Amino acid sequence: MSTYNLASHLLSLNLKEGSQMSDAHVEFADARVQAVFAAYPDEVREKLLFLRDLIFDVARSTEGVGELQETLKWGQPSYLTAKTKSGSTLRIDRLKTQPSGYAVYFHCQTNLVETFRRIYGDEFRFEGNRSILFDAADDIPVEALRHCIAMTLTYHLRKKSGAES
Repeated sequence: MSTYNLASHLLSLNLKEGSQMSDAHVEFADARVQAVFAAYPDEVREKLLFLRDLIFDVARSTEGVGELQETLKWGQPSYLTAKTKSGSTLRIDRLKTQPSGYAVYFHCQTNLVETFRRIYGDEFRFEGNRSILFDAADDIPVEALRHCIAMTLTYHLRKKSGAES
């Protein structure tokens, strides 16, 4: 796999106007995860690498999250707050049934997707109580997605404190 440079791909990612993100790219610590990304079709790989960087960026800028662990769960790149245990696991993957489709997956026994649907029902396409779906041609509502990621990475902290969003 060639080296991924986020800055060189921002124009092709269909970001909604005004969206900003750090251009810091996190290197792969796990060769198995890197191999999964390398195997994705080019069009979807670019989008999933963007999601990966966005997840790390949100983790860095969200109080209480700490370092993320990147691993594979069910063969999908997965992001855990293993040290702080502040949040719920996030997974990302392409959609097997839609060549240009991809998704962010959430733990289905949480109220996360229900909360996202209530707040951002017009911004995203959802699948049940487990995912937000995208197509490579979609405009990505980055600020809304950042909020969803932050809520996921702080799920257990918020649950303990009784906070909803």
